[in-house]
Order: sequence, then C-alpha cells, then structure tokens
Amino acid sequence: MIKRIQLLSFLVVFFISANGNAQDSDVGNWFLYFGNQKINNRWNFHNEVQYRNYNFAGDLEQLLLRTGIGYNLSENNNNVLLGYAFVHSEPYIAGTDDKLKTDEHRIFQQFITKQQFGRVNIQHRYRFEQRFIEDDFKMRVRYFLSLNVPINKKEMDKNAIYASAYNEIFINTEPSYFDRDRIYGGLGYCFSKSLKMEVGVMSQVLQNSSRTQFQIMLFNSLPF
Repeated sequence: MIKRIQLLSFLVVFFISANGNAQDSDVGNWFLYFGNQKINNRWNFHNEVQYRNYNFAGDLEQLLLRTGIGYNLSENNNNVLLGYAFVHSEPYIAGTDDKLKTDEHRIFQQFITKQQFGRVNIQHRYRFEQRFIEDDFKMRVRYFLSLNVPINKKEMDKNAIYASAYNEIFINTEPSYFDRDRIYGGLGYCFSKSLKMEVGVMSQVLQNSSRTQFQIMLFNSLPF
C-alpha cells in the first residue's frame, strides 16, 4: 500500500515541477473533491468542490461549489438528482495580465445509470443546466461517459489500483451549439470501497481553443 501511495505522490510532484506560472503554463491543474453520502436506501446527499488553476496552484481560474439531493430509482443505480452550483470564474482578458471576475448561479437536474461488464465499470450521466451568469441566462445539456477498470483486483474494493477514463460533451441550447468536450485518462487507488484517490490528465476542447489540465481527485462516499 505504501508503494502505491508513493506512486501517486510521485505523479503529483512531477506535475508540480512541470508546471510554470500563470498564463505561460500550457498545463493547468484542478483539485477536485466529490462527496456522495447515503441518507437511506433511497436518498443521498451530493457535495462537490473544484478548485481550478491556470498553473499547478495559486493562479485561480475557477472555483466551483456544487451540491444536490438524489433519489435512487434502484439501489446503487439509476439515480436522479436536483442540485445547485455556485461558480466563480477569473478568466484573463485577452492580451493582458488582468482578469475579469464573474459569478454564476446554476440549477441542474441529472440522471445517472451504471453498468458492469466483467471488470469494466461504466457510468452514464445526463445533466441539464440552467445558468444565471451575472445578467445573462443560458441553458446547457451535458453527457458524461466514464470507465473504471481495476488492474490488480477483480473489484473496485480496498487496495485496488484502477485505470479511469471519461469523455464529457457540453451542448448549448442555442447557437453556437457546441460548448466544449473533455477527454480524460488517469490512475486511481481505493483506500476502501468508500474512499478513493485519482490522478490524471484531461484535455478540454473549446470552440476556439484547447487546454490540458492535470487533475487530482478525491472521492468520498463514507456514511455520515
């Protein structure tokens, strides 16, 4: 277990040293926390924090706080959720070192369904967002497909090392329709069935640009 933790630590340190400062860095970094606490067999509480940087740390791109209440149509699968997100963004003004700060309030509805084929764990997530950005209002739909495959075990349980990949596409409800697409690959370690850590690289393609993001993620489904 110690060697596996050391491997994750090495990957983190590698990307710290590989990243430069502010806009000059081609690789940003996102610190992500996902909590999903079971209230009972039907209801669950979702909570999420994402701290996104232009470099490894210290040059804020975006802070996202997301929460919601979910209901299981079937236990451990087919979950519907109603949620709210607060998003604080600090994009750079083109050609300058100045930033434009904006706040967004977001209401969203989502449906998650899961499948398993042998060792391959598949998740589909469909999300519909209503976005209140300063004085503007927008809507967007998202489709997220993820794969988790344990490497050294048959199941995603304690001490399992696993490979992870996902793709998520964002579509606006008005022209231009394409918003962005994210493709990710990484490695994770399960401290238990309820707690896991993951590191990886995500490529995000926007309408007129693209950017690579390193991601450090913690997933927590420990009970209250």
